Amino acid sequence: MTVNSHKDIDIIRTIYSQWLGLAQDETDFLINSAQFCALIKNSLADISWAGFYWYRQEQLLLGSFQGPVACTRIALNKGVCGAAFRENKIQCIADVHQFSDHIACDANAASELVIPIEYSGAVIGVFDIDSYSQARFSAEMGAEMKKLIQSFVEKTEFPKAIFP
Repeated sequence: MTVNSHKDIDIIRTIYSQWLGLAQDETDFLINSAQFCALIKNSLADISWAGFYWYRQEQLLLGSFQGPVACTRIALNKGVCGAAFRENKIQCIADVHQFSDHIACDANAASELVIPIEYSGAVIGVFDIDSYSQARFSAEMGAEMKKLIQSFVEKTEFPKAIFP
């Protein structure tokens, strides 16, 4: 099932308003990242997984997420998340099984949208969304999610011990 891109854009804009309300008086990194994942997973249709991977120890480490268990560590030279991080470019993959070095954390995942996260002039992680449907995501959806991620960064106080 491919979900209507225009409907997704409207939903993401609604999520943006909800996010601003949730983060209005909250800046804690753990709280905001957990709430953000739940908001995305529970608001968008046909999503199997939504969560953060953070750059630490020369790799991407699993952060807050909603969905089935996930890969805990991703090498920067592997998978859709690694490509988004390395290239600092949104990855919108219609069929993950056609992606040359896809990492099958969930063998049932069929499509993926990964947005790089920038903070203090550097890419510090990615936000990953998976679906069991092929071609679930669009470039327009990726652009809107990028704006939402930027709002997450603006509303969140990142721990200096992790993100100097």
